[in-house]
Amino acid sequence: MTDDPIRTAAVVGTTAWGTTLAVLLARNGVRTTLLARDDAEAARIEGERANARRLPGIEFPADLEASADAERLADARLVCFVVPSQTMAANARAVAESVSADAIVLSGSKGIEHDTGRRMTEVLADALPGRPTAALSGPNLSREVASGLPGTTVVASRDAPLDAVRAAFHGPMLRVYTSRDVVGVEFGGALKNIVAIAAGVVDGFGYGDNAKGAIITRGLAEISRLGVALGADPLTFQGLAGVGDLIATSISPLSRNRRLGELLARGRTLDEALGEIGETAEGATTTPAALRLAARVGVEMPIAEALDRVLHHGVPPRKAAEALLERDPTTELSSAGHAD
Repeated sequence: MTDDPIRTAAVVGTTAWGTTLAVLLARNGVRTTLLARDDAEAARIEGERANARRLPGIEFPADLEASADAERLADARLVCFVVPSQTMAANARAVAESVSADAIVLSGSKGIEHDTGRRMTEVLADALPGRPTAALSGPNLSREVASGLPGTTVVASRDAPLDAVRAAFHGPMLRVYTSRDVVGVEFGGALKNIVAIAAGVVDGFGYGDNAKGAIITRGLAEISRLGVALGADPLTFQGLAGVGDLIATSISPLSRNRRLGELLARGRTLDEALGEIGETAEGATTTPAALRLAARVGVEMPIAEALDRVLHHGVPPRKAAEALLERDPTTELSSAGHAD
């Protein structure tokens, strides 16, 4: 696999972030196909020359075209999958025969497969064997990136040509860094959504910035413990795909996961909150998946456990918050897998 420039790409998934990545690639002169679910969606997007439903106000560059024809993937050197994590396997299998054996396969989704605990590059590697895989993650709110506000992201891989992938996305307003720690980059992107929901609960209750700073910091310690126990480099959680993404997702009004926590604190059920948000909030399914992984490797995650009781076991958010505050005090830092 060479570092020759990437000239053709495809993005599977008309999500806000999928559309954003397609726009970024096309702005950089990469001929890009945005693969829609069906002909009707493709016709609507092409007719608007925008994905007004998911990313309103962002016009498509000339090098971007929407299509529902999976055969369009055959010419793509880079194929990006940006779909909800729980449908990643099905989406990858559905187009597997159309993806070139030489294509680089990239995940732009931030989640963990619910039943298996697999990371998204693991899912892609199983569905599309023999192809190099990569993950893209960082503090990347779709609206800001698509609007051309300054930002950064990280591309991680063990076998893909990182310089070529970086060059495909890198631009005047988006700095792209590279990493070999695929495990850390993927778990950082997925696990931070748990903390972002908890931060939204803090906002919904009006607990203030001290409490929010505490939940973000303790949450970072918690997800770092799990990531490291699963093979991640601890330094990754101090970088863009770790604390950088965590801060952006926990504080921004554009964050769906933060918004989910806020709505839960205001009395919405999980289904009601997700319906009001109208898009996937990955943290809702990542939380129980992370807890299963934590049990497997002996890591305590009190914030995730409290949140899971709210999300999936009917415990009122305020009661869960009070239970966290009532935990026995201890030392702040610990090198073991136990909660501090």
